[in-house]
Amino acid sequence: MNSAKPFLILQLRPEDDTSDSEFEAILKYGELDQRNTHRLRIEKTGIPEVSLNEYAAVIVGGSPFDISTAEHEKSEIQVKIESDFMQLFDAIVVIDFPFLGACSGCGLLGSYLDTPISRKYGEPVGGAVVSMTDAGREDALLAGLPDQIAVLCGHKEACDTIPEGATLLLTSEACPVQMFRLRENIYATQFHPEGDGEGFTVRIHAYKHHGYFPAEESEELIVAVNREDTPHAREILRRFVARYAHQAG
Repeated sequence: MNSAKPFLILQLRPEDDTSDSEFEAILKYGELDQRNTHRLRIEKTGIPEVSLNEYAAVIVGGSPFDISTAEHEKSEIQVKIESDFMQLFDAIVVIDFPFLGACSGCGLLGSYLDTPISRKYGEPVGGAVVSMTDAGREDALLAGLPDQIAVLCGHKEACDTIPEGATLLLTSEACPVQMFRLRENIYATQFHPEGDGEGFTVRIHAYKHHGYFPAEESEELIVAVNREDTPHAREILRRFVARYAHQAG
């Protein structure tokens, strides 16, 4: 897919293999290619000054950082990244600029909107089922999808409540805030719309000592995630790209 303006892909993963795998999945399931994306790995230097009018939309992936970590325990780069995102959201929200944040991207947007982020609704690595809200059935990215869809997730923290002024689109008992929209064009998912068995296998190997799951369960988890099929979650990513590539063109 070619658009007049590229999609800005912001990544926060410190490891080359997990970052590359995530980027490749975003390209594959978003039906993008490198020619119409601008990829920035911000886990080393933070977010440089960007002009949003040069881009069709912003997509943010996951990371091993936790917003709910005590401030004095956060690394210098995590503090900088969080601060940089607050400035970026200042620009995005005021003009309702197209944005899709997955997992960490969801937490960062929720934090910007003053929503408590805690470990109350963490979910284990693997498949989950999320349910459509009435608003979700009418949303451009979700209309026509089943009332319940399978997703891949794995997170130690999440939004405790829906951010003030946002619209809840997907929910579940285990994690009530699974997807929300702010205004008309700003989206966040707690799950990974780019997720597949191959990508999650890379992440399981990389993060097996990060507290997401007991390290000795890693091989069992790999088998489980490769049995999962999440086409409707990936359709959300495809629709997001198609919608804003079209508008940018």
